[in-house]
Amino acid sequence: MDGDFLTQTSLGRWVDRRRRALRRAVAVLTGTDGSSAVESAYARWAPIYDWVFTIPLVPGQKAAAAVANDLGGRLVEVGVGTGLSLPLYGRNLRVTGIDLSEPMLRRARERVRRETLGNVDGLHAMDATDMSFEAASFDVATVMYVVSVVPDPAAVMAEVERVVKPGGTVIIVNHFASASGILAAAERLLARFSEKLGWDPLFPRETILEATSMELVSESRHGPFGLFSMMVFRR
Repeated sequence: MDGDFLTQTSLGRWVDRRRRALRRAVAVLTGTDGSSAVESAYARWAPIYDWVFTIPLVPGQKAAAAVANDLGGRLVEVGVGTGLSLPLYGRNLRVTGIDLSEPMLRRARERVRRETLGNVDGLHAMDATDMSFEAASFDVATVMYVVSVVPDPAAVMAEVERVVKPGGTVIIVNHFASASGILAAAERLLARFSEKLGWDPLFPRETILEATSMELVSESRHGPFGLFSMMVFRR
């Protein structure tokens, strides 16, 4: 893909602005603390996560929350992060959030207190591949911007399927690798920084489909330029 063409398009300009912001952030947040790669990356991201990611992530979060709000019941958000999505859930949902990063969870708990989110039952430090919940504990699970972050996405899918009731709903929101075009070129650029960013821009959609026997009932695109896909599964 010609670099001049990329920078002349609105998508190219958006990607370029985000890339510069990410590079500045990575320059500030370098180094590791001996924890896992995912924990370390998100501990570094926590102070600026909302500033960097609110614009691109919120459209997908709103779409997922709208589906969940129509369903009601008990919901677990896997990878709740700083809690950006928590205010989007309706009062007909009892919400539990988990995340591997304690620095991110501290910000999520502050958000719950600040916005008096009474439908949030708890926010827990927990590994998405080994949740402490009983089987069939939840009616709905949302897994947003997580599967391309974790080392073993198939294990996450299996564990999410375990904790959701039969007949329940699993909502995945994520960016998946593009086959060609401007997005594919941008993904290849971002892939150079995947370790510091904490996610894989080249993550294939097939990884999720092959990891579960759940029925895919709908799929749609969201976010700036349709960067993110929402997949809704029936357990």
